[in-house]
Amino acid sequence: MYQTHKTYIKPHIKMSDLINENPTLLLLMEYFEIDYTINNKTIDQICIENKVNLSVFLIFSNLYNGFQPDKEEINTTNLDVSTIIKFLKNSHYFYKNEKFPEISQYIKKLYDNQNPEEIKRIENFFNNYFEEVLEHLNYEDEIAFPYFYQLISKETKTNKIKFSVNEYREHHTDIETKLSDLKTLLLKHISLRNDFRLKRKILNSLFELESDLSIHSMIEEKILLPLVDEIEKRKMNG
Repeated sequence: MYQTHKTYIKPHIKMSDLINENPTLLLLMEYFEIDYTINNKTIDQICIENKVNLSVFLIFSNLYNGFQPDKEEINTTNLDVSTIIKFLKNSHYFYKNEKFPEISQYIKKLYDNQNPEEIKRIENFFNNYFEEVLEHLNYEDEIAFPYFYQLISKETKTNKIKFSVNEYREHHTDIETKLSDLKTLLLKHISLRNDFRLKRKILNSLFELESDLSIHSMIEEKILLPLVDEIEKRKMNG
């Protein structure tokens, strides 16, 4: 069972102790492409061995433990934009190829014992929601992230790229709110007799997805956007 109290993460702390306290940090490690076999290594040791920016790792892992970064921590001196983008792209893969199929399959199984019209309502709601999520993720993968990579390239000048961080900011949407509506639908309005276990699995998956999407959005809005904005202004001013 997850502990309600979570540690503020610092470089000298052993990663295995933190995972025992908060297993969702396994997902964080996956996004950083870090092997789970960590022995008694500290955060600092793991980041050095895996060539992961320590400051980025600390800020992100503390977000997973419920701690918001200070504004002073968000700067291009300490944080590596390419590490942040790689992390977000890997989270996109998780949403598209693991969470969506998982939840979709759970919903389809409900047709066996439940009112088809009610289940179709749930299925349509989730599918329509995830279409919006996919549009958001694909926009980032195909338009925003390539621009950010170009922006941090030393050879690239902003006047050669027909895009800007403001376009991304205007396009950026809240992708986790509607998920809360689906949870409410299942918790308060739709009874799934004889499928309690399946309902629990669906809700657990929705809670996990909602939590991770919330952190995902926070990283983009509070960390990535200010960093890219800073780089863009610096390049425009020569």
